[in-house]
Amino acid sequence: MKNLYLLLLLCIASSISVNAQEADYTSFVRPNIGSAHSRYFFYTPAALPFGMAKLAPSTNGSYGNKSGWEAVGYDDRHQSIEGFANFHEFQIGGLLFAPTVGKLQTKPGTLEDPYSGYRSMFDKKDEYATAGYYRVKLQEYDVVAELTATERVGYHRYTFPKTDSAHIIFDIGHQLGESGPVRDAEVFFANNSVWGYVITQPVYVQKYQEGADIRMYFYAELDKSPTAVGVFNDQKAIAGQQHIKGAGSGLYLTFTTAANEAITIKTGLSYTSIENAKDNLAHEGRSKNFDQARTAATQKWNSMLGRIQVEGGKTSDKTKFYTGLYHALLGRGLASDVNGSYPKNDGTIGQITRKNGIPVHHHYNTDAIWGAFWNLTQLWAIAYPEYYNEWIQSQLLVYRDAGWLGDGIANSKFVSGVGTNFTGLAIAAGYNVGIRNYDIEEAYAAVRKNELEGRDRIPGAGKLDVAMFVRNGYVPFVPDETGAPELMTQGSPFGASHTLEYAFSASAAAQFARALNKQADYKQFVSLSTGWRTLYDAKTGFIRPKDTRGAFLDKFNPFQSWRGFQEGNAWQYTFYVPHEPEELVKRVGHRNFVHRLDSIFTVSQKNVFGGGTHIDAFAGIEGLYNHGNQPNLHISWLFNFADRPDLSQKWVRAICDEFYGTDGVHGYGYGQDEDQGQLGAWYVLASMGLFDVKGLTAADPSFQIGTPLFDKITISLPKDIRPRPFVISITNPQENGIYIDKVQINGRPQKMLSLPFRELSHGGKLEVTKKASHF
Repeated sequence: MKNLYLLLLLCIASSISVNAQEADYTSFVRPNIGSAHSRYFFYTPAALPFGMAKLAPSTNGSYGNKSGWEAVGYDDRHQSIEGFANFHEFQIGGLLFAPTVGKLQTKPGTLEDPYSGYRSMFDKKDEYATAGYYRVKLQEYDVVAELTATERVGYHRYTFPKTDSAHIIFDIGHQLGESGPVRDAEVFFANNSVWGYVITQPVYVQKYQEGADIRMYFYAELDKSPTAVGVFNDQKAIAGQQHIKGAGSGLYLTFTTAANEAITIKTGLSYTSIENAKDNLAHEGRSKNFDQARTAATQKWNSMLGRIQVEGGKTSDKTKFYTGLYHALLGRGLASDVNGSYPKNDGTIGQITRKNGIPVHHHYNTDAIWGAFWNLTQLWAIAYPEYYNEWIQSQLLVYRDAGWLGDGIANSKFVSGVGTNFTGLAIAAGYNVGIRNYDIEEAYAAVRKNELEGRDRIPGAGKLDVAMFVRNGYVPFVPDETGAPELMTQGSPFGASHTLEYAFSASAAAQFARALNKQADYKQFVSLSTGWRTLYDAKTGFIRPKDTRGAFLDKFNPFQSWRGFQEGNAWQYTFYVPHEPEELVKRVGHRNFVHRLDSIFTVSQKNVFGGGTHIDAFAGIEGLYNHGNQPNLHISWLFNFADRPDLSQKWVRAICDEFYGTDGVHGYGYGQDEDQGQLGAWYVLASMGLFDVKGLTAADPSFQIGTPLFDKITISLPKDIRPRPFVISITNPQENGIYIDKVQINGRPQKMLSLPFRELSHGGKLEVTKKASHF
């Protein structure tokens, strides 16, 4: 009996071990996928979902960012690391820490000449990255660097060899990533603590709010006393000094270490003050050592990634899935402190309302929402509605403070990436799917203003030419002679794409108005939503720009980008009618529509559905289809509106298999523009077999159904958010086909391949039966 009892315990332990292993979704996360030529905010393994502290190695983050969006930060092809940065957001970057041994150096050096500074070579076999943790061995110094984080606290652990010249460099006053030139910096040391700030002026902030800046504060505590301290700037190092101020400022600490001795730095971060950075550290970091923080980070990631559990299918697809989901959860980060302080648009400090001492919501930084309705917002609505709600509340904070919705916000400063503004559409879609824990009348007023008003519109609100759209029903093409097309008011060199975008937004606002019984607004929005029809040229079968007189532009070339179309061309943008796809099919002609679209994908497959293997953010914008950029992301699903869902099933699967990869270079295309998790989120949706061309903007939003890549998918949220799970399953998983024979929702056969959002939110089951073949 005793032996039987022991055997039973062993079986239970084995079962627990297997289940724990299956629940470790971070084991599928590979942050290095697609990190070649990636944006600064892309590679931040040591972070929590939507966190403020986003730690990562920097290989070329100090190289500058002339245009504000160039790919700098970490590149999988690089072989040396200059240090480890703490802040990574759109237009925000700073605070580089670097451990070294030997001769003190205070400049990072270059990729071309790594020995000219404190950077170090490293070997890929000595590097490990996953969700919430990063480790690498710096070859020059025989130092193992590890990173992890809580929401607002970054943890660095550097394990040194035996030496009396171990150094930690705090490079505070230099530009990192997209942050822009440094205006000021200051750093202090006392009692094993280092604290200070850096103030930068990013390109996009200056474009939309000239003179405004971004402020980053920190308070770091070390668990070992240094033997020496000093400061430096771009001119010289000063031994013994413990304080320095000005651009280029930094501080260094020197230690005597035993073999394999670790020094841990806990760094509280804040966008409001040093005091709040210290307070964030006290609340989140004081009670956790490095290993405890790492364990907690893994648990948090597994909790969030595990809201969508996939079973069956290929391991490589699971890797793509959970890495894509990881990037989607990483893209936008906290901007408010533990106590609810947050940076306001005017540079002052705001206070989020507190209940029982706890802020009622958080505030977040965010890149533009351009294209995110075809990936991020749908994913938020499916699995992270509480974040979607807080995203809306963040937008309304800025609206309340500055009078306008911002397309993107960096510390509440306006950073409209492409000069348009889809925030109103995303708020309206959120309302549609039941996300409503905010002042709804205020939200509607903000949306209405965003879509209709041009008078006194500030640059940061984007779509400065919206008055032309409201007056004419379209935005006229006007050549750019200023070098700042985003700031033009009487038209735009991107007039055609703006017309399509504003029409889509108007359609979303119409449903919001209708739901609130704003009948006059509803009628106006519906009228504006048809503006795209004005630009449809029946003779050529393309959307075609018009000039200020209402005439189509001459010398029309549908392959030409940047003439009437932003980051795309007429081949691509002609399909940009997501709110009225049936009407677009009717105008093009059903047979012609299907033939044209199918031919586009047949040709584009040869270019990996984008720019081929050419590594560039804009590779593919003059092609027929470009999955590497936002305006195209709904197109493969349009066959569903032309009675050929089989072709959507075919081409969506091909894109999942071929555009997306699992290595540093071939990840999201080849060095394409992965804007804060958008391409990753698209893959997550597509591999689940769910997508809404209309971006949840219809009155009763629903997903088009595709063929899932996995045998079973379970969407399960905390019960206080959504009581019942929703399960998607393949009834004949042994069948290798990619085409759908039939579907059932909660046992009910469906005539249409459509899943109403309300069915998903109520919980239940979608069963997909595949065909044995296409025919």
